[in-house]
Amino acid sequence: MSDMDALDMEIQNAARRRTEAERVFLRADLELKELLVKGRAAGLGPSEMAKLTGFTREWVSKIAPDASKTRKSAAQRRLDKLGPDSD
Repeated sequence: MSDMDALDMEIQNAARRRTEAERVFLRADLELKELLVKGRAAGLGPSEMAKLTGFTREWVSKIAPDASKTRKSAAQRRLDKLGPDSD
């Protein structure tokens, strides 16, 4: 086996390990995001979940926004689009 064959094998093995690590990361990321949304729905605040995860409060808020505020904001945007004259 030449040096290039050995190097080719090392590159392929490293690529396989990276692909598997990415799959594991994406599964864990999805699980965490789902749990953050579940926690928010259960009444946990973003600051509390940030302390639990080590992520920033802003990141947690982006992933798991307050559903009631989101609905209110969407309704207000629709009303704003209609303007004051549309009765």
